[in-house]
Amino acid sequence: MKQKDIIIIGIVIIVSGVASYFISNLLFAAPKDLQTEVEVVEPITAEFSTPDTRYFNANSIDPTLTITIGNDQNSQPFNQTNSN
Repeated sequence: MKQKDIIIIGIVIIVSGVASYFISNLLFAAPKDLQTEVEVVEPITAEFSTPDTRYFNANSIDPTLTITIGNDQNSQPFNQTNSN
């Protein structure tokens, strides 16, 4: 390599370094731009308020009970025993 080639390579390195520095500042966000507001959540406590008595009372329907409609004594409802 000649002396002129080394100088040209050095100038290209410096110019590309400065250009990449300014371009990267434009493309990537600064930490001050990354701030956001979030919702504040109340901490969980061991206290439990009583539920609404309109829905939770002694006269409410219990969904865990088995519902029986009519007097069906057939233990195998899907077997056809009729020979019509």
